[in-house]
Amino acid sequence: MKGFTGFRAGQMRVTPMPNSFFSELLPDIEHLGELKLTLHVFWMLSLKEGDVRYVRRVELLEDEILARSLARYRHQAAEAITEALERATARQTLLQVEVESANGKEDLFFLNTPKGRAAVEGILKGEWRPSGESDAPVSVVLERPNIFTLYEQNIGPLTPLLAEELQDAADTYPASWIAEAIRKAVENGARNWRYVRAILERWQSEGKENLEQSRGNTEKSRNKYLDYWKD
Repeated sequence: MKGFTGFRAGQMRVTPMPNSFFSELLPDIEHLGELKLTLHVFWMLSLKEGDVRYVRRVELLEDEILARSLARYRHQAAEAITEALERATARQTLLQVEVESANGKEDLFFLNTPKGRAAVEGILKGEWRPSGESDAPVSVVLERPNIFTLYEQNIGPLTPLLAEELQDAADTYPASWIAEAIRKAVENGARNWRYVRAILERWQSEGKENLEQSRGNTEKSRNKYLDYWKD
């Protein structure tokens, strides 16, 4: 076994991973090839640019690092990569879609994230076009939900991880709640997502209507008290 010489000194690029990968996905993956391929796809996507990112089957089959990772001999790599891909798509860690590009029919693989699901849905609906680039043959145009615009206009710029959190919130809470929570954050001088999320979580756990009614009763009692002393 070849020993690892250690990570290099100085600043290094890192590959972001969602916490749910370790808490929900990793414990269920028993096949080593599937695990290696899944981690490799995360790394490949982190090196790409653009709002919608995917890997092509041909990229994976031609990747020498992945080939060495999954097979002892190069001629065995294609079969090993194909098996790992089938396992990852069967688990729905990766979403597969076939498109007709300038290179013919191609299999594209997206991570099963809100953006990945939206991209696959858009492709299946025909909302895509050839990009003319050999390494990224398909361009998918996604309409950004209003929550993104609302956040950027009132709170600040988005990061990829924050965009996923916002999309998760849009899938969980009514749009009117999110808009009102952002407005309250601005009014209270707390322009950050943590504050907005705390408002939404409280409304969901305690009941937005109950909290508003309680606040209304408190306000009514206070006004009654003030009116008494005005007389």
